[in-house]
Amino acid sequence: MNLRRARGILTAAAVLIIAATAAGCGQTISGSAHPAGSGTGDTVNTNFDKLLRECEIVTTDEVADAVAQGALAVQSFYGAVCMWDVQGAMVTLNWYEIGGLNNEKTNNDRLGYTTNNITVQGRRGLETHRPNDPDSCGVSAGAADQGVIGFWINYRPGSAHADPCAGAKKLVELTLNLAR
Repeated sequence: MNLRRARGILTAAAVLIIAATAAGCGQTISGSAHPAGSGTGDTVNTNFDKLLRECEIVTTDEVADAVAQGALAVQSFYGAVCMWDVQGAMVTLNWYEIGGLNNEKTNNDRLGYTTNNITVQGRRGLETHRPNDPDSCGVSAGAADQGVIGFWINYRPGSAHADPCAGAKKLVELTLNLAR
């Protein structure tokens, strides 16, 4: 008797779910479809020619000067990160549209990196070092609107070079100035 009652309840529930789903899918929305941007007065760029603008937020000359005065910087990669080869160093820009410095700190801790709080352009930033690697440093700060920007400078191990943290901080400062 209990089995029969349970089947009846399950059947009734299934019928209600099917009816609710059918009612929701059966709605008609008035109006007509238009291509993106039409009717708003705004034009939409469908050429996708500005997808990697963040790689141009600082110039190659500014990247070179932050790493080694008078050096030559050559952009070597466009994609999820931007990279430059500069006389004995690799410079990397990362720009995360979503996220925050607390998340960056948590990930740095998980990787065994040393992270110090610093100030960049009047806002909180992070200076990050890999263990036993005096030839590299990363500096991150909150982006002008939202998210996180950061630069890493990696000099060739054991080479004579300037302070990688000073160069990374300078690039983050330039980025924050230009992003406002």
